[in-house]
Amino acid sequence: MINKKRIAKTAVALLTTAMLIQAVPAHADSVHVAKEGDTFYTLSKQYGVAINTLVKANNGISPYNIYGGLKITIPGKANNVAAAAATESKTQAKTVTTASLDVNADNKVVQAWGKTFDYSKAVNVKATAYSADPSENGGWGAVDYFGNDLELGTIAVDPSVIPLGTKVLVTGHSHPGLPKQAFVATARDMGSAIKGHRIDIFIPGSKQSVSTFGFQDIELYILK
Repeated sequence: MINKKRIAKTAVALLTTAMLIQAVPAHADSVHVAKEGDTFYTLSKQYGVAINTLVKANNGISPYNIYGGLKITIPGKANNVAAAAATESKTQAKTVTTASLDVNADNKVVQAWGKTFDYSKAVNVKATAYSADPSENGGWGAVDYFGNDLELGTIAVDPSVIPLGTKVLVTGHSHPGLPKQAFVATARDMGSAIKGHRIDIFIPGSKQSVSTFGFQDIELYILK
């Protein structure tokens, strides 16, 4: 005898499964909640999405002002978000962004990141930081003095002290948006408040997060 109740239950189960499959497309988009330091480049690597596709899916977001808490669409990667987040967490636990500094003042040589840099002089300066926020860029947008996009490694200087175009090794700073201990920067910008032994360091991120940099005493090595 045919069990009608069993057939009915099976039909309902199959219908429910079909509806669930349709409700979650195989290529559904997902949302990544940004943290400080995220860029479209790092996210394209993290989720395996072409950077042009990622930028197009987030055309309302400036690539130079990605900050913690910002919601970024990851096209076609709904099923990969949890796995990518877990992988990133493991990677971050193993990776520490630090530079080992070794300065030879007699020969004017400094070693950082396993590289050797020749420098002409060391300069002590007072440093502040700025973001891509329009209020911090004189209404000109997120560009430096030469019209190039602001990026990590851009600093604003007093050209009478540090000529524009000068490459320096920045050391002694502390901020989660910057490489620890040392990084190479180029004097590409100026500011009305940047006079004398003062520099302003561009940090990608929100104005609020960058403001936590405050005022710091750091040492620059003017690279040859």
